[in-house]
Amino acid sequence: MILSTTNQVPGKKLKESLGIVFGSTVRTRGVGGRLLAGIEGMLGGRADSYISEMDKARTEAIAMMMEKARVRGADAIVGIDLDISEVLEGYIMVTATGTAVKTE
Repeated sequence: MILSTTNQVPGKKLKESLGIVFGSTVRTRGVGGRLLAGIEGMLGGRADSYISEMDKARTEAIAMMMEKARVRGADAIVGIDLDISEVLEGYIMVTATGTAVKTE
């Protein structure tokens, strides 16, 4: 599956648009992760435990979007946008949205 944040795939022609696809996930740190994040917060600097959780959420959302595109017969997704928000204290939601397409 080719992924692109632009509305095209370099070197390929878009043959057919198959519609908008998305994937969403909501994640939070467990008790141990929150404790580690609290310690990182007291020490200052990078919050590696939260960065790791954000990476997992982003990967999950993109994988879900890709699966929906694959079901529609797409071989690429263009115009990808990621939206990240906090839905409750300590809970992050990541949504990946794009247009599923077939290329030549």
